[in-house]
Amino acid sequence: MVASRSARERKAAAEAGPLARVKIDLGADEQFVYKISCAECTVKGDRAWSAYRPGEDNGYMASMDRWIFHLKQKHPDADAPCLAYTDAAEQRLQERRQGLEARRD
Repeated sequence: MVASRSARERKAAAEAGPLARVKIDLGADEQFVYKISCAECTVKGDRAWSAYRPGEDNGYMASMDRWIFHLKQKHPDADAPCLAYTDAAEQRLQERRQGLEARRD
């Protein structure tokens, strides 16, 4: 059984913790686009910091990885279930960097 968008939103919000505001939209390719914003941090005036990035890489894992890095850097004392996946997020980041370097060579 496939989870509804609202069920996925609730699950992602629970994983991201109390500082997160999670919204899931539907992208042009009919895929879910995860938007995780911070309840405390702002950028460019009064806009909330967000894990959403223009482009195609806004699925659950990519957005949650960016959120984990934001929490670690800006809110080191924060407690969120997703922080249990910090090592895996760092591994994915390392693999992505290696892939980008390999394409440049």
